[in-house]
Amino acid sequence: MELFDTHAHLNDEVFDSIRDEVINRAQAAGVSTILCVATTVETSRKCISLSEQYSSLFASVGIHPNYCHEAAGNDWDEIVALARERRVVALGETGLDRYWNHAPIELQRDYFDRHIRLSQSTGLPFIVHLRDCDQDVLEVLREACRRGPLRGVMHSFSGRAETAAECLEMGMYISFAGMLTYKKSDELRRIAGTIPQDRLLVETDSPYLSPHPLRSQRPNEPALVVHTATCLAELRGMELADLAQLTTRNARRLFAHGS
Repeated sequence: MELFDTHAHLNDEVFDSIRDEVINRAQAAGVSTILCVATTVETSRKCISLSEQYSSLFASVGIHPNYCHEAAGNDWDEIVALARERRVVALGETGLDRYWNHAPIELQRDYFDRHIRLSQSTGLPFIVHLRDCDQDVLEVLREACRRGPLRGVMHSFSGRAETAAECLEMGMYISFAGMLTYKKSDELRRIAGTIPQDRLLVETDSPYLSPHPLRSQRPNEPALVVHTATCLAELRGMELADLAQLTTRNARRLFAHGS
């Protein structure tokens, strides 16, 4: 069995003293590939550095909506430059967030649009963070879709069924994290059962969102993606090995990572 954790913040300092063990546990659990996802210029650099150190890691570069108000004047130019690095396979995470609302929504939209335009010019997929702002995100995606095809993923999806459906129509992939396994996530599981097989991904969003039955474990880590994958397989009436093969194939297609 082979799994691809499509969203893990292994650059987080919580992993600095245990990163080797975390990656070894991931490999032992069948997690052969991990996308190390950035949120700032600094973490973009660190993700690239880690991907050069560990063969199972690949990197994204980008500026998270909750940090775009802290970006310096030349930070975006550096993201554009870093996107050309060999181990970089994605942009972001980007998107919008009205829950924390750290940055003005118009500034968030500006940076979201920058990531999508960079994706459309480079072919690198973009990673979308969405929290309490389904309509805002859809508005940006619709506008971008009118410019050209979209290549990206709605990460750790927890939005509405209508949002998932429209994102799929626009060519997006949908990824599920530990929330899928939680007792009160019946609606999310229902949505997960409707996603076409060729658009389905799994992730941990580690160090956050540890899955059931290990919700109390801190930090979450890539090895635990097997619990989300097991939940997804069960609700779709599939064997875990088949679900793993399917989502890994999808991830490699989206992130242009070879078989």
